[in-house]
Amino acid sequence: MSDFDQMGIVVDWVDACRKGDLTTLLDLYADDAQLECMCNGMHRYCGRSELEAYWQPRLSAFASVGFGLEEIHPAPHGVELEYSVAGALHIHASFRFSPEGKIRSTLCEPARQSAHAGCAC
Repeated sequence: MSDFDQMGIVVDWVDACRKGDLTTLLDLYADDAQLECMCNGMHRYCGRSELEAYWQPRLSAFASVGFGLEEIHPAPHGVELEYSVAGALHIHASFRFSPEGKIRSTLCEPARQSAHAGCAC
């Protein structure tokens, strides 16, 4: 059992996304964190600079169209989250953590989508 609040870290992640706060978002990740995005093919991003390049344009989009928390719950090895963009596009994200309480990895993929939705995660 970890001695840090994994759910709290993901809530902080959601808050940073809603505010478009790139610095706070990146500070939640471990220095060697990985993000795998399976929304439009599979793409992997490693380390702070690649995460910054991934998140910067997305946070701008979230701020203009809206970012919503749909569902959050603990999972056996981390936290599972579903969020929405523009109220319709649903993304599922899985978070795993380092022993120091930083996000070690994130995997995102489309969740329940309408036939007309794309992916902006």
